[in-house]
Amino acid sequence: MPNKRSGGGLTGTQQAAKFLGVSVLAGAVLAGIALPAFGALGLAAKGTVEGFDEIPANLKTPPLSQRTTILDSQGGPIATVYSRDRTVVPLTDISPYMQKAIVAIEDSRFYEHGAIDLKGVLRALNRNAQSGGVSQGASTLTQQYVKNVFVEEAGDDPDKVAQATQQTIGRKIRELKYAIQVEEELGKKKILENYLNITFFGQQAYGVEAASQRYFSKPAKDLKLEEAALLAGIVQSPSRYDPVNDTTEATKRRNTVLQRMADIRQITQADADKAKAAKISLKVSKPKNGCITAVNGAGFFCDYVRAAFLSDPVFGKTKEDRAKVWNQGGLTIRTTLDPKAQKAAQQSIKDHVYQSDKVASAVTMVQPGTGKIRAMGQSRPYGFEKDETTINYSVNKGMGGSNFGFPVGSTFKPFVAAAAIEQGKPPTQTYPAPYQMPYPASIATCDGTWVNHGGQKLENENPKEVGPYGLRDAMEMSVNTYFVQMIGEIGLCPVVEMTDKLGVVMGNGKKLPQEPSTLTLGSDGIAPLTMAGAYATFANRGTYCTPTAIESIKTADGKSLAVPQTTCTKAMTERTADTINTLLRGVVDSGTGQQAGLQSRDNAGKTGTTDGRKNAWFVGYTPDLSGAVWVGSPTQRVEMENITIGGVYRPQVFGGQVPGPIWKDAMSGALEGVPSTPFNTVHIPDGPKQRPDEGDDDDEDEKPGDNRGNGNGGQEPWPGISIPPDLIGGGNNRGQANGGNGPGGNGPGGNFP
Repeated sequence: MPNKRSGGGLTGTQQAAKFLGVSVLAGAVLAGIALPAFGALGLAAKGTVEGFDEIPANLKTPPLSQRTTILDSQGGPIATVYSRDRTVVPLTDISPYMQKAIVAIEDSRFYEHGAIDLKGVLRALNRNAQSGGVSQGASTLTQQYVKNVFVEEAGDDPDKVAQATQQTIGRKIRELKYAIQVEEELGKKKILENYLNITFFGQQAYGVEAASQRYFSKPAKDLKLEEAALLAGIVQSPSRYDPVNDTTEATKRRNTVLQRMADIRQITQADADKAKAAKISLKVSKPKNGCITAVNGAGFFCDYVRAAFLSDPVFGKTKEDRAKVWNQGGLTIRTTLDPKAQKAAQQSIKDHVYQSDKVASAVTMVQPGTGKIRAMGQSRPYGFEKDETTINYSVNKGMGGSNFGFPVGSTFKPFVAAAAIEQGKPPTQTYPAPYQMPYPASIATCDGTWVNHGGQKLENENPKEVGPYGLRDAMEMSVNTYFVQMIGEIGLCPVVEMTDKLGVVMGNGKKLPQEPSTLTLGSDGIAPLTMAGAYATFANRGTYCTPTAIESIKTADGKSLAVPQTTCTKAMTERTADTINTLLRGVVDSGTGQQAGLQSRDNAGKTGTTDGRKNAWFVGYTPDLSGAVWVGSPTQRVEMENITIGGVYRPQVFGGQVPGPIWKDAMSGALEGVPSTPFNTVHIPDGPKQRPDEGDDDDEDEKPGDNRGNGNGGQEPWPGISIPPDLIGGGNNRGQANGGNGPGGNGPGGNFP
C-alpha cells in the first residue's frame, strides 16, 4: 500500500488524521452527552454545524413521501400513484415482532443508550483510523433515522442523495448533533415509529407497512416472527437480501436476525430455532404505481387528474411548488368520474371498435350545469405495448393529448347556428344552399376582412341536397352550403365570440383561425372534452361551465385542500339554447343521427365527418349528460373507406354510423336509472324544401319523420324568412376558398355530415 510504511504502520499524515478525527468526533460526542450547552458552543464556534436550537422541524415529523390514492365520485379506487410507495402507520399498527427484530439487528442497545452508543463510536473510530478512512459505522437507530430524513429530502436528485450519504466526519457530527436533540424531543417509541415508516425495504417499498404488503400481502400489524425477521434483515442491504430474487441469502440474513433476537433475549432459543426451520413463504403483491394500473379503462382520466393538479395555481404558485406537493403524495383525491358512466363508455367502445383496429375511438362525458367530467375512455388502452398509448385522445395537448386534436367536421355547425340566432336570425332562416358553390369572396372578421383568392369550391355530401332550405332541415341533413351562406351573411366574428364563450379552442390550446372552413365546417382539430363541454352548454340552457375533474383532496393527516372550482358563465340566451336543442333533437329523430337516438328520453346531437373520412364524430346530449365520440386515425393517415371496424366491414364511415351507436350505448348505460328530464324546446315550422328521397344511396340522408320540431310550451314560431337575393345560386360576387392573401388558406373544407 503506497500510504503505509513497511510493516503496516500508518504514515505521519494518517496518524495526524486519526488523532484529529478521534479527538473531534469523540469530543463532540462527550460534549453532546455530558455538556450539551458547551457542546453546542464548541461545534458552532468551529462552524461545523448550526446551534442545537436550530433543529429542523421535519426531524420531529418528517414530511414522508407517500402514495396518493385517486378515487371515483363514489369513493371507489381508480389508481394509486407515488414517487415513494409508503403508507405511514402508528407503532400500535406494527407487529411487536417487527419492533423487536429491527432493534435487535440494527441497534440492540437502543433502549439503554442515548442518542449515541459511545462504545460503538469508539470501536468504529479505532477501526476507521486504522484503515485510513471510514470503513465502519456505529450509527444508532436514531442516527440512522436522522440520515434517512435527509435522504428523503434529497428525493431523486443524485447530487443531494450523495451529499446526504457521504462518508465524512462532518456528516457524522451533523447526524450526532441532531440525534441528541431528536432523542430529547421525541423519545424512543416515536423514534422507532418514525424509523420503521421511513426506511427502505427494497422492491420499491418504503416503510414497514408497504414492505409487509409487498412481500406478504398483509398489514404490518399481522407479521409473524419469521416474517418480521426477514424484513428487518433486508434493511442493511435491500438488493443483497432481496427474498424475491435470492432466497438463499435472504434466509441466511433472516436467521441471523432470529439468532440475534435470541441472544439478547427478545425471544427464546426454541422460538428462534423453530422460525429458522420455516421456509420463506412469500405472497408478493406487484407494485401498483401510476395510471397504468387504473381500473375500468380510467388510465387516461387518471393522467388528466395529474395534469390538472400540476397545472393549476390552486395547488402552488409555481410548477415546481405543485410538483413538490404531488411527489410528496399522501393525498386522497376524490374525482368527478362516475363509475357507472365510465364502465358504460368503455364497454360501448369495446363493442364497436377493437383495440387492434386501424382506427381508434375516444369517448368523453360531461355533466351539464357542473362541468364535472363523468367518463373518459378510448379503444387503445393506457400503456406502452403494441396498440396501447399514453396519449389521451380526449384532451388538449397541454393536458396529455394529441398535438392538435382532431377535425370535428359538421359537429361545428351548431356553434354557427347559435351565433346567427344570437345575431337575430330566426330558425326559419332560408338560404338557396345549392349542391356546390364557391366560398364567399370576402367575409368580415373581428379585426378586418377574410379575403378568398383560392378559387376552390365546396359541396354537399349528396348531389340531391339542393336548396332552398330552412335552418331545421339544413341542420338535420347537415347541408354544408347552407352554413357557409349563413356565415357569409353574419360574418366570422359572431362565431368567434360564440366559440370563445363555449371554451372552444384547438387541440394545441390556441384560438381557432378566422376562416370559413374552420368556423363553418370544422376543419381544424379540437379535443372531444372541449366538444362535450361546449354541447353541455346547450343542455344547460345557454350557460357554459368549465370542465372539472377533482371534487376534493385530503392530505395524509386529514386536512382538506382547496380544489379548482368550475366557472359558469352565460354564453347565450335561454331562447337560443332552446332553439338549438330543438334543432339538434331533429338530427337524432329524423336526420343524420338517427342511429344514435335514445328512445327513452329527450336527446339531441350532431354528426360530423371530415375530408377523406379520416375522422367521424357524434356529439350529443340529454338535459343530464353530454358526450362526445370521436372515431378516426390518431395519425390522420387512415381514410375510413372499405375498412373493418369492430369486426364490421364499412364501405364508408359516417358520423351517425359508427360514433353514433357508440354514443347511444354509452349514454344508455351511463343514464340507466336516472329519471328522464325533458328539454325546453321551441316550435319551428317546416321549411320550404323536402329531403332527398328515401331511396338515396347516402346512409346519412334519412327521410324526415313526423315528430321533429314540436315544442313543449306552446311557444310562438320565429317570424320571418329572409333570402338574400345576392345569395341565390351562390351569388356572382362570391369567390372561392383557400384565400391566398387573406388570413385563411386551409383549403375548401369539404366536410360531410
